[in-house]
Amino acid sequence: MSESNIAVVIPCYKVKTSIEKVISDIPSVVGRIYCIDDCCPDKSGDFIEENITDPRVKVLRNNVNLGVGGAVMHGYRAAHDDGYHIAVKIDGDGQMDPLLLPAFVRPILNGEADYTKGNRFYNLRYLESMPAKRLIGNAALSFISKISTGYWHLFDPTNGYTALHLSLLDLLPFDKISKRYFFESDLLFRLNIARACVKDVPMKAVYGDEESHLKINQILLPFLKGHLKNVAKRFFYSYILRDFQVASLNFILGFILFFFGIIFGSIEWLQSIETGEPATAGTVSLAVLPIFIGVQLVLSAINNDILNVPRAPLHPTLEDETLPPQ
Repeated sequence: MSESNIAVVIPCYKVKTSIEKVISDIPSVVGRIYCIDDCCPDKSGDFIEENITDPRVKVLRNNVNLGVGGAVMHGYRAAHDDGYHIAVKIDGDGQMDPLLLPAFVRPILNGEADYTKGNRFYNLRYLESMPAKRLIGNAALSFISKISTGYWHLFDPTNGYTALHLSLLDLLPFDKISKRYFFESDLLFRLNIARACVKDVPMKAVYGDEESHLKINQILLPFLKGHLKNVAKRFFYSYILRDFQVASLNFILGFILFFFGIIFGSIEWLQSIETGEPATAGTVSLAVLPIFIGVQLVLSAINNDILNVPRAPLHPTLEDETLPPQ
């Protein structure tokens, strides 16, 4: 690994008690550390400049609070403009071990992935320190995320320990990516649309006494809304606009038949209750068969979607001029 290639991006919001330790643990292979003060009320940027002497540190400031996504994208752009090839995003709260950085960067350097992300579920031993509420919530979000992002082989979609080859920035519509807590999931969706190769990296998270800024009741509905929108957009982009195929027909016909069976069967069932006359075998078959056939068609389409996960990295084929010379 070359120092000229790797930068670290750290969103800084109320991290004064942990940021010094985080920065001190970042390996020497990193050439630049971007600390983004996201309009922090504690003035994290001033604290870093006054107390941390590491020459690799560069403080960036957002004039307004943009959220974790907005801070990370600010860091990505700065690293890209300064000529770095890979940006690793680490949180400033001390819950991510900076010493794991080589494991996130290596698949990208070896041409095996465009983007890597942490997975706290890979090893059962890693789950011992995870609170039960987080364990259940992440498992549910992971399943929903598989459907909306198209990366069926990934788990732990909200994990913020990530690494990105910066040549992909030109393929990502940063103005459309969510800037708040939905950032990681929305970025995965955008990476799938670009056909980027993504790989999980096993890791163990640390849960200390840091104050969490993530409130479940505040993000539940926005997360569900965001995933539903991305499911619809991914289907349109991938199976209508870009490549209309047999799986496209399976999805469309499958849902039509399924809902026809449900609606028709419900109407006939209500009429049977009102009249007191049992439905005929033909009526029952006309309701049940479309449901069975629809389910089979949708399952076949989902199987095709699983097999269609991007597996070839993009960055080795992207033109060198996407990254400015240092």
